[in-house]
Amino acid sequence: MTRTTTDDPLLARAKALKLYGVVAHWQEVAGADWLAPLIGWEEEARARRSLERRLGNAKLGRFRPLADFDWDWPKRCDRTAIEALMDLDFLAEAANAILVGPNGVGKSTLARNIAHQAVLAGHTVLCTSAGHMLGELAGADGDRALRHRLSLYARPRLLLIDEIGYLSYSNRHADLLFEVVSRRYQEKSTLVTTNRPFAEWGEVFPNAACVVSLVDRLVHNAEIIQIEGESYRLKEAKERSEQRRRQRAANQAKPCAKPLRDD
Repeated sequence: MTRTTTDDPLLARAKALKLYGVVAHWQEVAGADWLAPLIGWEEEARARRSLERRLGNAKLGRFRPLADFDWDWPKRCDRTAIEALMDLDFLAEAANAILVGPNGVGKSTLARNIAHQAVLAGHTVLCTSAGHMLGELAGADGDRALRHRLSLYARPRLLLIDEIGYLSYSNRHADLLFEVVSRRYQEKSTLVTTNRPFAEWGEVFPNAACVVSLVDRLVHNAEIIQIEGESYRLKEAKERSEQRRRQRAANQAKPCAKPLRDD
């Protein structure tokens, strides 16, 4: 049976690419040998540009890839739960993910790997620190500018807010974070890293009336992963210091070359 133009998958791909000229002359070019490679090249080029654009907009920065993460270093880290987040099923549910643990245990590394995986999967992502985001929102000049910046943080499929708890914030900052979380609540996924248990968030946002509601919206339908251990950065610093000490000792142990005698 001859395939009609209405069920031609190649035509559907051309329409998806909005190649209106090709579509308009489809009956003339449908059998051409160059048509399928042309559409394939266009799809590949657009996919590459889309990935580059999403990577640029995500602001991931530099981070250690998950393949290099030392899973044996943290005293407690649910690797299975992290790998489940890497599958990105939580994005389809508009669920949140929260990594809780002390400084230096790899929260930001794990979070940025999850965010990077989301970019590769075709999702829009934005990574920011709590300090940067709240400072930018609080510094907005007027209601219109504030609404614009709030929409920027509400829009991505995944928003990574890193380092909540490292600084203390005013009631104004608490209200702004609550606004961002509320706009995304049950609509888009938010990934948070924090060094403070939720019971201590009242110290992060002293006297803020919205803290209970803020935490309630974040943890509802959220995957909360506790990470325990000593600072990996401190471990690496000690290892580098020990390596330098050994190198100095080895250099001092080398015999000095005897000077040539002038007979």
